Amino acid sequence: MKALLSSEPALWFLFLFNLTVAAAAPFLVDGAQGLMTSVGMGVVSIGAGASLLRGRGQRQHA
Repeated sequence: MKALLSSEPALWFLFLFNLTVAAAAPFLVDGAQGLMTSVGMGVVSIGAGASLLRGRGQRQHA
């Protein structure tokens, strides 16, 4: 499972999908639930993006 989640296509999917949901959630869901959904999805998106950048740096040095 770790190998699947750390693959570049999966990270790109997690980054883009969660970023889209984080941007749309406050407009689609009312109140605190929309805000917390946005924050949670944003955190996952940032984590996936950081993994993509970290992997990119390792590939350039190899």
